[in-house]
Amino acid sequence: MTFFVPDTAQLPALKKTPLRAEVADADTWDLTPLFADDDAWEEEFQALQSDYAGIDKYRGRVASSLEVFSEALEFEKDIDQRIETLHQYVALRTTEDSADSKSLAREARFQSALVHIGEAFSFLAPEIQAVPDAEFAAFLANPLLAEWQVSLTKLRRLKPHTLTPSEERLLALGSAAIGGHQETFSQLTNVDMKFGTLKDGKGRKVELTQSSFSSLLVQKDPSVRREAFHQFYAEFADHKFTLASSLASSVRADVFHARARNYPSAIDSALFRDDVPLSVYDNLIAAVRKNLPALYKYFGLRKRLLGLEEIHHYDTYVPLVSEIETDIPWDGAVDSVLAAVRPLGGDYVETLGHGLRDGRWCDRYENKGKRSGAFSYGAYASPPYIMMNYKQDVFSDVYTLAHEAGHSMHTWYSKNAQSYQDYHYPIFLAEVASTFNEMLLTKHLLDGTADPRMRAYLISRQIDDLRGTLYRQTMFAEFEKNIHAIEEAGEALTLDSMQAAYRELLAAYFGPDFAIDAELDLECLRIPHFYNAFYVYKYATGISAAVALSEQVLTSGDASRYLGFLRSGGSKFPIETLAEAGVDMRTSDPVDSALALFSKRVDELEEILA
Repeated sequence: MTFFVPDTAQLPALKKTPLRAEVADADTWDLTPLFADDDAWEEEFQALQSDYAGIDKYRGRVASSLEVFSEALEFEKDIDQRIETLHQYVALRTTEDSADSKSLAREARFQSALVHIGEAFSFLAPEIQAVPDAEFAAFLANPLLAEWQVSLTKLRRLKPHTLTPSEERLLALGSAAIGGHQETFSQLTNVDMKFGTLKDGKGRKVELTQSSFSSLLVQKDPSVRREAFHQFYAEFADHKFTLASSLASSVRADVFHARARNYPSAIDSALFRDDVPLSVYDNLIAAVRKNLPALYKYFGLRKRLLGLEEIHHYDTYVPLVSEIETDIPWDGAVDSVLAAVRPLGGDYVETLGHGLRDGRWCDRYENKGKRSGAFSYGAYASPPYIMMNYKQDVFSDVYTLAHEAGHSMHTWYSKNAQSYQDYHYPIFLAEVASTFNEMLLTKHLLDGTADPRMRAYLISRQIDDLRGTLYRQTMFAEFEKNIHAIEEAGEALTLDSMQAAYRELLAAYFGPDFAIDAELDLECLRIPHFYNAFYVYKYATGISAAVALSEQVLTSGDASRYLGFLRSGGSKFPIETLAEAGVDMRTSDPVDSALALFSKRVDELEEILA
């Protein structure tokens, strides 16, 4: 790892973003474990379109005998696996170049086919649920269904919430229409809304967009941050009634689905599938609220270090320690990540090292048309692929690699330990393994440097991660709960009521010494996750579990329980999976531990930067 101060006189000419065809094969993912080429995908897609209709022979007779019951399950599993493999290839090929017309057409045809397949299989779950309890218990006890014990038990829990085949068909057919508000929100905010232009900190005229907004909020010049904030929200103010209507429609759809499926509330509906008690959700909010003084202290530290007379929301993203300038090539980043995860043992390190180097799990660098950001996408029949846009002069990309590698190794261990029907781990667990790796990386890097500026950067980064993931997402979670309660109580869910609910939370979470701009009330109208209700709390519980697990492994030197967590996949409900790993999310202890780490890091940062 080399630190440097660039000599602008020696900087090379601006590097041109290569076309996809110009990228070396070694720097791209190898998709041949999925399909040899596009023609092979097309052949399998056509075969699937012919084969899935075979499910119809089980219609009305799923429970006619144990053998037929087993055959229907195996047929569905075969189709599901084929869909998963086809979908992974489609998604990854589209990611490579989002402007490629062939990839876009392939994706559109595949999505269209999924609607028809979903309709064809819509009778299966209701027929399984209709099997009398005694007969179902006898089926389940038979060795022929040994590998289906877990998934069938989970499915049977849904019996009170599964409708008749005709009703299920109607819900399947109406899903796109009922969920149209999400598309409306996306088109309005990403296409129709125009935010104008402004000058950045260097006097350059830049277009203000959803993407550039976050970049402008990290600029050192407070006037740039302030102007970007007010100009950005001025556009939201112009569309606030439309946005409020769209969000209200989303909430009403959640309530409709909950009532249609006989749940007491929308939040009960969302938590039921993962068997997460409502107390976990409420304990998270209570624990975070109890520890808000530590967040207030951090905002006070920010205010002092930035030399501000008052601190606003647009002042909370500018780094207190500027990005460390580094020159870390890909192999150096891999070395850092592998060194950080060494406490997890030789098998973990060797498998990940092979995947990131010779196994071509990762599509490493940017090319023209490639999707931005990063992700991990794992499937049962292939390696767990990672998409990156790695830049060796962006230090945070090392963290991104560690994060996505955590997801990939979770998938790797899960699929090698579980049957197909049990390997899918739920979203509740998904962010644990990725954040866990980030915790190990921070520990490794802090142990390896005495440079005060580097230490301040690493600590500040972890503070901001905890603030954004634990405090902020919990505030969002509380807002979601509140607005759904308004709708379920039969009260008016309007722009005014949503803004009032959000304003109360802003006052509570930012504290008495924070200057809350009137426009910030509109933030509740621009969060995409609110269209996937009761999802964001999982970020907060995920990072809390990751902190607890990483402290456990680093303190004890024993990673066996954590590796058992990775292997569990979806074979148990998430609360049980974490409890067996040593983290009980039914108590506030894991959340309290993460909040204590936040408070400790704030004190450390204050001491370093004093």
